Amino acid sequence: MPSWNIHTAQAERLLNTDGASALGIRDVDAFLLGNLLPDIYVGYMVPNVSRKIPYRETHFADPTFVPEPRYGEFFECYGQPSEDGTVSDLVLGAWAHLVADHVYNQQSNRFFREHNIPSGNPTRIKKQGDFDLFGRTRDIHRAPHITKEVLRQCAAFEQYPLEERDMYATQTVMENIISSNIEHRVFGTPAYRMLDDAFFSTTFDMVTERIRHGLLAYAAGEKDWGAE
Repeated sequence: MPSWNIHTAQAERLLNTDGASALGIRDVDAFLLGNLLPDIYVGYMVPNVSRKIPYRETHFADPTFVPEPRYGEFFECYGQPSEDGTVSDLVLGAWAHLVADHVYNQQSNRFFREHNIPSGNPTRIKKQGDFDLFGRTRDIHRAPHITKEVLRQCAAFEQYPLEERDMYATQTVMENIISSNIEHRVFGTPAYRMLDDAFFSTTFDMVTERIRHGLLAYAAGEKDWGAE
């Protein structure tokens, strides 16, 4: 799965390139938090969360070797507009997270097939190590700030309850990740163990364009903006 520095880098590229308003985003902090949201209650990223929720529920995918979350199913369940015709920025961000997970894992599975790489724990470890390396090449700066508006959107989130203390803890984790990325930034092409620079540059662009296409469609008022 993409690490949080990768998810944040994807969000920052969109915000820096198109701007929030063009993408239909009204509250950037809520959108940034949404880009992390599906991972919070899985239990690995944020310590001592108030509850744990199974991966299949947070990501709309069975926890197979390299699962491909069904972001279209999330859209059908939670991406429909409210009475004012809008979707919360938190939901937009969560959808973007699932798109990223889907595309990165789909491309990983394709890479494994093309290079006859077997499934199993050694491959998973190498994959995650390469993802971590790539994440450290990203220049990221923006952690979500938990404001009153962000908490309002959290209270309205329908998929599962979001506890305030977990949201503040998420902000702290992301701030620490950004500090670590700045301190331990990797420049140039990393020495990947299995994947390669072409894989990451191509996939990063694919994810950006898929999210961008969906958000621009949402901003234009299209009904099926988040479908697969």
